Amino acid sequence: MLSIATTSLYAQEGRIKFEEYDMENGLHVILHQDNTTPIVNVAVLYHVGSKNEPKGRTGFAHFFEHLMFEGSENIERGEYMKIIQAAGGTLNANTSNDRTYYYQTLPSNQVELGLYMESERMLHAKIDSTGIATQKEVVKEEKRLRIDNQPYMSFQAKMFEAAFHGTNYAWTPIGSFEDIDAATDQDFKDFYETFYVPNNATLSIAGDIDKTQVKELIEKYFAEIPQGTNDIPRPTIPEPPFDGEKSETVFDNIQLPAVFYGYRIPPQGSDEDYALQMLTTLLSGGQSSRFYKKLVDEDEIALQVMAFPFTMESGGIFITLGLTNIGKTPEELEKGMMAEIDKVQTELITDEELQKLKNQMENSFVSSNSTVAGIAESLADYYVYYGDANLINSEIDRYMAVTKEDILNVAKKYLVEDNRVVLYYLPKSAQQKPEDSKVNKEGK
Repeated sequence: MLSIATTSLYAQEGRIKFEEYDMENGLHVILHQDNTTPIVNVAVLYHVGSKNEPKGRTGFAHFFEHLMFEGSENIERGEYMKIIQAAGGTLNANTSNDRTYYYQTLPSNQVELGLYMESERMLHAKIDSTGIATQKEVVKEEKRLRIDNQPYMSFQAKMFEAAFHGTNYAWTPIGSFEDIDAATDQDFKDFYETFYVPNNATLSIAGDIDKTQVKELIEKYFAEIPQGTNDIPRPTIPEPPFDGEKSETVFDNIQLPAVFYGYRIPPQGSDEDYALQMLTTLLSGGQSSRFYKKLVDEDEIALQVMAFPFTMESGGIFITLGLTNIGKTPEELEKGMMAEIDKVQTELITDEELQKLKNQMENSFVSSNSTVAGIAESLADYYVYYGDANLINSEIDRYMAVTKEDILNVAKKYLVEDNRVVLYYLPKSAQQKPEDSKVNKEGK
């Protein structure tokens, strides 16, 4: 049944309209009706990511992303994906430090199937030794393919450990083999009963629906699911002191040396976060960006160079990285990258650059909400992270309010040596001759 605190919100004419309400078991529901094409996206966001894992049990949130496709009491093992695909749908899931997200895109006449499948996942998923053993191997293989056997890909784990040492952001969602192997079946069941509950979930549906009918179906499939009774851990993430720059030289199976910087930044949604995102676009948003034009095109010291803010619910890392061009050294690349960073710390960008940045942010914002899948995800994210699903219509105003001074100020405040982790990636062959290959930071 619906709670008495039922609310609904309709955005301004011409914007994305939606309705939202809470069920008595704590499940938050968001509905967006768009009958222009006969498709619907059914999504559930569980407010659990790697930061909710206790030390020694890392990788659980990501592990459950896989385990939740094993089936349920009413869905045979291995049939979950087949059922959705046989109905003409697609499905997937992803895990971050802060959330786990499941979504299905289906023909609109299959919306009931999507709701049934997600309710099965929430009510009585298969958490047994057979599925756990199967998914342990799947997750291990994924880590080997995507991280262990990929050049440079150890950077994320190294960055997070150095920047957030001693906190629950110190590990990445993939976790460790050792922690997953050491866990018991009961550990996994406890995790499921704590986090995979309606009062820790948001059901977001967008597309070709009849809201009255869909509400009845939601009542049919989700009202019986009991509210979770365990306390849901919400760890705070303090900023451990850096006490100066942290650096490491990594010898990897690579051909070209690389330089990675990771600057700790504030949580997503802060005023400074919007300025930092625009700074990212200024530095590396395409071939006309400052990094690309100067370091790749003009000076030809980098084969590739980029920046991106890894923003999270309780913090973040602003990462800049460059791969040296053939015949160039990490010292040359680092000098070039620092020159561009120094420039944004000391000189205001031009009016033309600011307008271009705003245009790029607006295009990106519109594109992210141009499909029913994008809308469903944005609505869920905005509600869970900010408590305001209507940011799907108004967040762009926060980007438009960023000034040239804001961009300069965040560059000066955060892109500084005492607030960063530096990783130098060198070929393994260089390890044999450290006197010839060691990066001399004193001489940069």
